[in-house]
Amino acid sequence: MFDFRPILFVVGVLLTTLALAMCIPAAADAAVGQRDWQVFLVSAGLTLFVGAALILTARTEQMRFSIHQAFLLTTVSWLVLTTFAALPFAFAGLDLSYTDAFFEAMSGLTTTGSTVIVGLDLAPPGILLWRALLQWLGGIGIIVMAVAVMPMLQVGGNQLFRMESSDRSEKVLPRVAQIATGISVIYLVLTLICATAYWLMDMTGFEAIAHAMTTIATGGFSTSDGSLGRFGPGAQWIATVFMVLGGLPFVLYLQTVRGNLTALLRDTQVRVFLTIVTLVVIMMTGWLLFGVGRHLEEAIRLAAFNVVSIITGTGYATAEYDTWGGFAMAVFFLLMFIGGCAGSTTCGIKIFRFQVGYATARAQIQRLVQPHGVFIPHYNRKPLPAGVPESVMSFIFMYVMTFIVLAVALGALGLDFVSAVSGAATAVSNVGPALGETIGPARTFMALPDTAKWLLSAGMLLGRLELFTVLVLLLPSFWRR
Repeated sequence: MFDFRPILFVVGVLLTTLALAMCIPAAADAAVGQRDWQVFLVSAGLTLFVGAALILTARTEQMRFSIHQAFLLTTVSWLVLTTFAALPFAFAGLDLSYTDAFFEAMSGLTTTGSTVIVGLDLAPPGILLWRALLQWLGGIGIIVMAVAVMPMLQVGGNQLFRMESSDRSEKVLPRVAQIATGISVIYLVLTLICATAYWLMDMTGFEAIAHAMTTIATGGFSTSDGSLGRFGPGAQWIATVFMVLGGLPFVLYLQTVRGNLTALLRDTQVRVFLTIVTLVVIMMTGWLLFGVGRHLEEAIRLAAFNVVSIITGTGYATAEYDTWGGFAMAVFFLLMFIGGCAGSTTCGIKIFRFQVGYATARAQIQRLVQPHGVFIPHYNRKPLPAGVPESVMSFIFMYVMTFIVLAVALGALGLDFVSAVSGAATAVSNVGPALGETIGPARTFMALPDTAKWLLSAGMLLGRLELFTVLVLLLPSFWRR
């Protein structure tokens, strides 16, 4: 019989943590006399009650997780947390339905950044802080999942990043729990540095903290309807730098702090990611200069900020880039799928999968030319383990199929072609803004029908949990012993 107790216990711990986090925006609202502090406290009480009940009833001495339990825990925890995280949105004075509240919470925890809220400049501080907290917590949860869970589940080639190697010299720290703790400290420090930099660029303390949390998490929620476009060039350059930092593997930061100063520079995934960003920024700068008519400083800043925002899946916007012409729209649409590095807060297909796909295709072409030769694909100067190429190719295939099915479903609901296709892409890739007149970078998802919002929420979850983690639960064989 399937043992649900370890799963329920961990979900209870996570809900308890979420309840404690709700007290922070409650305090922010209470400090300015905003009545929504009561909503946050009641939501926190209900969440704490359920979390504590799960901990007390599901506690067991045997807390080992099988592969089946790990798959189920990953999906269930994200769904349950979203369900309770939506409560403050649903009951605060925002006039949101539960569908809208769930969409906003899912967008927050998956660090997607799509929103249904209009009038952020006038929204109470508790709601703004809750949105930022959800993305910040979701960001660190994603990193820990990438380090501790995904390599064990061997989804989409993530086994390449398994920490528990038989070669102990390759281990950053003796245990995964210590690695997660070290990464969490680095994540917090980077957030504080980012907040300080924003504050020095004339953001208020509240704005600086809220934007720092969503920047390092590559989430994209802002305190203003104008996103980072409301602030000056200095804040936009700071955001660009920290979005890039959020898109790099946090395990390598840990190695750097522990004395391996060349860890980031030696990693081929990091080098490919930075190369792609640089080349696309140069290309878009040229387009803005000669195709759109912007002056040099503005062209460089707009190109750098928006390219980095889209490829990392942050989703901040400083301009309506869907009005820059067909070339720019095509570039940004393709960038949605690329993503950042494995072990970062970004989503998308991710750089390492393109590297594995290229290495596999190159080896296959060499075999065609020299049928009797032995050609082994490599990643990061090491031979690819057996099964990794197949795992990566399967992931890319399912990624494309999920995008197509979601786009067709959105089209069937009446969305125009650009909105349906870009909406599906931005959900599965956890980017945030889409393209077009309905859900473009300067607009929200409020106008979409409820069914579309539920479909997009499902797309966000599938994209964030690497597809197979969720889809495997639909197989009848999964539930058989």
